[in-house]
Amino acid sequence: MYWRGVTTSQHIREEIRARALEEGFDVAGFTTARLPDSAGEGLAAFLANGHHGDMDWLETRREQRASPDALWPEARSVIALGLNYGPDEDPMEKLARRLEGNISVYAGNKDYHDVIKKRLKRIGRWVCEAHDCSVKVFVDTAPVMEKPLGQQAGIGWQGKHTNLVSREFGSWLFLGAIYMTLDLPPDDPEADHCGSCRACLDICPTKAFPAPYQIDARRCISYLTIENKGHIPLEFRAAMGNRIYGCDDCTAVCPWNKFATRTEEVAFHTREALRGPLLAELSALDDNAFREMFRASPVKRIGRDRFVRNVLIAIGNSGEQALAANAQALLADPSPLVRSMAIWALSKLDRAAAGRAREQYATMETDDAVKAEWQRIAQPADQ
Repeated sequence: MYWRGVTTSQHIREEIRARALEEGFDVAGFTTARLPDSAGEGLAAFLANGHHGDMDWLETRREQRASPDALWPEARSVIALGLNYGPDEDPMEKLARRLEGNISVYAGNKDYHDVIKKRLKRIGRWVCEAHDCSVKVFVDTAPVMEKPLGQQAGIGWQGKHTNLVSREFGSWLFLGAIYMTLDLPPDDPEADHCGSCRACLDICPTKAFPAPYQIDARRCISYLTIENKGHIPLEFRAAMGNRIYGCDDCTAVCPWNKFATRTEEVAFHTREALRGPLLAELSALDDNAFREMFRASPVKRIGRDRFVRNVLIAIGNSGEQALAANAQALLADPSPLVRSMAIWALSKLDRAAAGRAREQYATMETDDAVKAEWQRIAQPADQ
C-alpha cells in the first residue's frame, strides 16, 4: 500500500507538470513548502545592510517571505514554474544606439504579471478540482522567494547576479509559484553551475554587486529607473547610458544564454514601437500619450514623470547637442523629477545654454532638489 501511494503521488506530480507545460510554461518543478534557514538568514542580511533601498515591503513581510509555510501554514508542496522570455536580439547591442531609449527585454510588450497569473490560476483551478485540495498562486506580487524555491525545485539555480539561471534557458526565465495543500514528492534541487565565471558581476555599470550572490539594489539601474521614486543620484547618471527602464547587462552576458532560444510567446516579443524609440519623441510624452504608448506594459506603472526623468538622463548621456532643445523644453515642467534632470541633461549637452537658462528659471524655483541642480551648473565644472 505504501509503494502504491508513492506511485500515485508521483503520477499526480507528473500529471500536474504536463498540465503546466500545456498552459505554456517551459519548465515546472516540485519542492516542499519549506525553505532552509539559510534563505531567511540571507534575506535578513540583505535587509540589515539596507540593500533593499526603499522597497519597504521586503521588510514588512520578511518572516512570511522566508518560507512558504510561514506565509501559508497549510501548504505542503510548491510548484515552481518558469516561462522563457529569451530575446531575438542581443540587448547589449542597443547600448550603442545613444539616440534611442533602451527598455529592458522583459518590458518590451505585455506585463508578465498579467500573462503568467492567468495561467497560474487556470492550473490552480484544475488542480483543486482534480485532487480536492487548496492552492495559492503567486507571481512576484507577494512575500515569496521564487528564486530559492526554483533552485530547490530543480528548474535552475540562483546565479552570482542573484537571478535564476537555467541550463536550458539561461538567465531568461519569468518565475511563478503555486502553493498547494497537496503533499507531493519533490524533485531534486539544481546544483550551482556558475563555477569561476564573473561575467555578470564585472559587467555591472554601477557596481551593484558587493560580492557574488549579493546585490545592493540601491546601486542597480533596474532599481534606480523603476523602483526609485525620487531623484537619480548624480554618481549613477553617466553609468545609466541610454537605459530608460531596467537593465539587462548582468543577465545578457550570462554564458548559459547560449543554450537559450527566442521565446515563442508573442506577448513577450518586443513591440516594434519599443525596439528603438527615439529619445526626442519620448521626452515629449505627456501623461495621456505615455499611458497610451505603454498600455498593458509594465513600464506604465512608473508613471510619466519618472519615465521622462529616465529619458532625460539618457538625453544627457547621448552626446547629441541637437537634443539639448528637448531638455530645455522641460525646464519648466510641473514635475520636479523632470525639471531637475532637464537641467542636468542640458548642462551636459550645452553648458552655455544651461547657464543662460539658469538666469531665467533658478530664481523662480521652489523645489530644493531642483535648486541644487541649478547651483551645480553654476560651479566651474559639472560632474
